[in-house]
Amino acid sequence: MFENKKILITGGTGTLGRALTHRLLEKNVDSIRIFSRNESNQIQMESEFNDNRLRFLIGDIRDITRLERAMENVDIVFHAAALKHVPLIEYNPFEAIKTNVIGSQNVIDSSIKQDVKICVAIGTDKAVSPLNSYGATKLLMEKLFVDANNYVSREKTKFFALRYGNVLGSSSSVLPRFVEQIKNKQKITITDPEMTRFSMTMKEALDFIFESIEIAKGSEVFLPKLKAYAIMDLKQALVELLEDTGEEIIGIRPGEKLREILIGEDEIRYAWNIENKYMISNTNLDKSDLEKLYSKIISPVENIEEYSSNTAEKIPKDKLKEIIVKSDLLVKK
Repeated sequence: MFENKKILITGGTGTLGRALTHRLLEKNVDSIRIFSRNESNQIQMESEFNDNRLRFLIGDIRDITRLERAMENVDIVFHAAALKHVPLIEYNPFEAIKTNVIGSQNVIDSSIKQDVKICVAIGTDKAVSPLNSYGATKLLMEKLFVDANNYVSREKTKFFALRYGNVLGSSSSVLPRFVEQIKNKQKITITDPEMTRFSMTMKEALDFIFESIEIAKGSEVFLPKLKAYAIMDLKQALVELLEDTGEEIIGIRPGEKLREILIGEDEIRYAWNIENKYMISNTNLDKSDLEKLYSKIISPVENIEEYSSNTAEKIPKDKLKEIIVKSDLLVKK
């Protein structure tokens, strides 16, 4: 699927963009265009990778003219660019709309104009029953990608979305902050002791992305099947690996949720088991039609009211310690 293909990654200098680039370079791609507005990160990434298949394009997804030029002759687009820090977006919602919503529409329009074969949006659990401005903008992004296929033949461009929580250890997850606080002899700041989150490693995230691309037909939302962790178990795992510097309960930040929800209760009726993942289809096809479309065994998601980190199977503390050690965060400065 990826051999000799031209790839573009929006937000390509971010944590996911870098990991995607590593994996794609193993696939014998023709070239990868790293599209982002962060000049310093591009210079750093170019030096780190040192691969002549990489092209570094400075640009903003708000600028459709720049996007159209960047997508010339591109086969596959990974749309990962977004404003994503919840408290900051609560204070600057207008800017989040310009990037996460209008910017996403620009990605879609440019992909259609340049005859891109596959365009996949990287979403978030916060799009489900959004409580904050960030979640609302990502819900709209997801809807845009699901419905973009109404504007173009699926034989021409396939649009679909992926939805999952934070990758444990990524820059936007809680783990690096906890590690930094302990190393600086500071108290660990806990928003709420009852908080739970889904757990996903970067390898699992990449596997999920690539597996979804293999089976996507367009208009779907794919979700991984994940275990979850309790925030206090994560904190205790770090204390046992490093040291106990104490804790401070600071309360939930504006727009923050106690739990992550990947499939809301109103979506369950449209959710399907397909291989080792879930799929939400926006079509009115029945089970037999879906089985023919995907050449897979499809079954409805049953026996759960919603797919939530509160009710999902929890990762025991000892397993969390293994995940933390493998993340290499403990040895990073």
